[in-house]
Amino acid sequence: MPTPYAYFQGGIVPLSEAKIGIMTHAFNYGTAVFEGIRGNWNEEAQTTYLFRTREHMERLGQSAHILGMQMRDSVDKLCEIAVELVERSGFTEDVYLRPMVYLSGEVLGVRLHNVDVDTLIFLSPFPAYLPETARCHTSTWRRVQDTGIPPRAKVTGIYVNSALAKTEAQANGFDEAIMLNENGHVSEGSGENIFMIRHGQLITPGPADNVLEGITAKSVMQMAADDLGIEVVQREIDRTELYIADEVFMTGTAAHLTPIVEIDRRTVGEGRPGPITSQLSELFYDAIRGRSEKYKSWCTPARARVAR
Repeated sequence: MPTPYAYFQGGIVPLSEAKIGIMTHAFNYGTAVFEGIRGNWNEEAQTTYLFRTREHMERLGQSAHILGMQMRDSVDKLCEIAVELVERSGFTEDVYLRPMVYLSGEVLGVRLHNVDVDTLIFLSPFPAYLPETARCHTSTWRRVQDTGIPPRAKVTGIYVNSALAKTEAQANGFDEAIMLNENGHVSEGSGENIFMIRHGQLITPGPADNVLEGITAKSVMQMAADDLGIEVVQREIDRTELYIADEVFMTGTAAHLTPIVEIDRRTVGEGRPGPITSQLSELFYDAIRGRSEKYKSWCTPARARVAR
């Protein structure tokens, strides 16, 4: 039986032993930053491929820097630990790794200074986050501004904003939310970047629209340009422009690449994944499972020890 492990307080331990106290600052105030890394199981190769591990660990460091936190370990070490956790845990299915830099001190008081900082990583099996095709709802909750909580940092506390939008969407019968920024322009989903195809271009909001600078999004943009020869444009998008787009899809560590077939009860395109979305999806899924020679460098192999 697979046994999940965690990196906690400087060592690798069974996940069941990795516990924090109820006074932990990050638990009380949301003072932590994190990443999500997908480990994609390839049955033929009997190997889990971690997708763009280094880029995720580098972004973790950037998020920590924005909040004035210091990671205890180098990016290289964290990448090595991620592989070790997957191999020790022994899962033969898709997994999700959660590296986190957090204020670990057990003290009260709202601040980011004079509190101990630590780093942890845990993993868990993680199936598909969204259905194969998704129906979306434009949320009444606006995406948080850079002048509030910086959206280019993956701050734990910021995800209350996302949770409100996600729950509202599902309560209204949809799969996912689309969030607008304070200027009324499209920002992102509750945990995904959003793209549309219009007039042959691949269009997505830019960083100034309060989006997280997505690693999966960056990968898909590179594939669109290099493999399909599609022009990629980052610009403001109005809500109603999504209604008349030819194709819409979302990307993210959890969501992978998910076609959007309906927005606010309006059919997108022909109500099914469009040709460009389908081509990008095929390229992407081959890449993340280690089947693409061109994008092999994006994947870090980890072979479950129980499978040897």
